[in-house]
Amino acid sequence: MSELEGQGALPLPAEGPPVVPAAAVPPRRQRGGPVLSALLPGLPQVLAGRWGAGGTALGVWAGLLWTAAEGWERVVRSPWAGTDDRVALATLVVGLLGAWLWSMEDVRRPVDVTFVGIGQWALAARAFSRNRLAVAGAMAILAFYLVALLTPFLAPYDPAAQGDLITERLVGPLAAHPLGTDHFARDVLSRLLYGARVSLSIGFIAVGISVTIGTLLGAVSGFLGGAWDSVVMRFVDMVISFPRLVLLITIIALFEPSIFLIITVLGLTQWPGTTRIVRGEVLSLREREFIQAARAMGFSRGRIVLRHLVPNTLAPVIVAATLGIGNTIVLEAGLSFLGLGVQPPTASWGTMVADGRNHLIDAWWVATFPGLAIVLTVLSFNLVGDGLRDALDPRLRT
Repeated sequence: MSELEGQGALPLPAEGPPVVPAAAVPPRRQRGGPVLSALLPGLPQVLAGRWGAGGTALGVWAGLLWTAAEGWERVVRSPWAGTDDRVALATLVVGLLGAWLWSMEDVRRPVDVTFVGIGQWALAARAFSRNRLAVAGAMAILAFYLVALLTPFLAPYDPAAQGDLITERLVGPLAAHPLGTDHFARDVLSRLLYGARVSLSIGFIAVGISVTIGTLLGAVSGFLGGAWDSVVMRFVDMVISFPRLVLLITIIALFEPSIFLIITVLGLTQWPGTTRIVRGEVLSLREREFIQAARAMGFSRGRIVLRHLVPNTLAPVIVAATLGIGNTIVLEAGLSFLGLGVQPPTASWGTMVADGRNHLIDAWWVATFPGLAIVLTVLSFNLVGDGLRDALDPRLRT
């Protein structure tokens, strides 16, 4: 029973270097690690050469401390402020405690230099950590989301607050406004930070909806086959045949644009790709020995799908979801650019680019900085997606 339900998500490679017995190489511990972790979380890992994990923990710890020091007055008032401020406070506390506890626990674990007893997901994590571009992309994504959650402590101004239209309109980057102001004398930096919350949230939630629907439909379709498979796949073909941008514009034009509507529409129009991926994986998995054994033991169809098939299809789904978030952010920015996305005065990267398209010569900063934010975010997600694809495929590991 435990062997059946413990099937790995990926098959083991057919050939590989000989594995050293566990008793031949005893585990070692890092000296002085707990003391260094108590002082600076992540520093022992950095000194041990683990730049990805250690640098991330150290960067998160230092960045959160700096945020708390710079916005101390806001931090103190946040428990009695709005929901955004309380979320930012929770992020600050959880981030500081999480980085510290992880570093302390990590240095206490013995460093096993062998591959004995290591599962496929641990091997994938090791392979991913060796890809420097993918690790850099993951660190950038973590930084983007932390900044978005901590925006109430970081933004110098209210994103909708207008200054003096005579003296502060379209002012270039300077000390009072590090990224300048727009045509309504609003601070570009503050709008950029608050826009990150909208764009990143839409991308993450919409892809979560599409991946959930696509995974369940693909798994059920591939496992049941027959008429059910034909009906589902013909419906998938019908959805894919519609030009998605035209479909999105039509749906949003029929209703009042809102963040909830945009998330729902984007999530309900991107699942066919995931469905096809999962169905192809399930078609090859349903004839495997462990699935046949589960059927022979009388397991229900729902249990076989949820406990055996879906976990074994997570690798390509994770890669597709990572790449899909970047595509969703670009699509949302395009809708906002056309005026069918997030409506003013709510800030999003797409609306900021649209606001600056008429001032590209005399006020280049209005559209340049949100455009760069979109490029860097999508590039980071693509780097992580490529790294996960290589790490989760045993044939590409070295």
